[in-house]
Amino acid sequence: MTTAREIMTRDVTCAQEKETLADAARKMADLNVGSLPICGDDNRLHGMITDRDIVIKAVAVGRSPGEVLAGELAQGKPVTIGADDDAAEILRTMAQHKVRRLPVIDGHQLVGIVAVADVARALPDSPVGDLIDAISE
Repeated sequence: MTTAREIMTRDVTCAQEKETLADAARKMADLNVGSLPICGDDNRLHGMITDRDIVIKAVAVGRSPGEVLAGELAQGKPVTIGADDDAAEILRTMAQHKVRRLPVIDGHQLVGIVAVADVARALPDSPVGDLIDAISE
């Protein structure tokens, strides 16, 4: 069965936990993406940040994106998938946590990201449709 390693996007750019939300937003704009993993000085994954997080958790409540650090939005343990986990596990994890993107971890190292679009390209329509229904509730 297809594994995360086979369908993931490999070139992952992180928002560093000590950089501002404005810097993270510029990276997102430059890369034309809506989310970035948040990495620490130890090069480990500390969370994920989305363009929506920046708007809802900073801008909408009057906090300056130029002053708030990305690490402040890294809450709890990030939801991840192992590089050798199969497509069924990817689908289960995305549906259970209602996420559209999963950081892919090999050991303790971030090696990629699996997005719903990656899953859609790799799997038959039925499981993908069920996933979209589950995360869209």
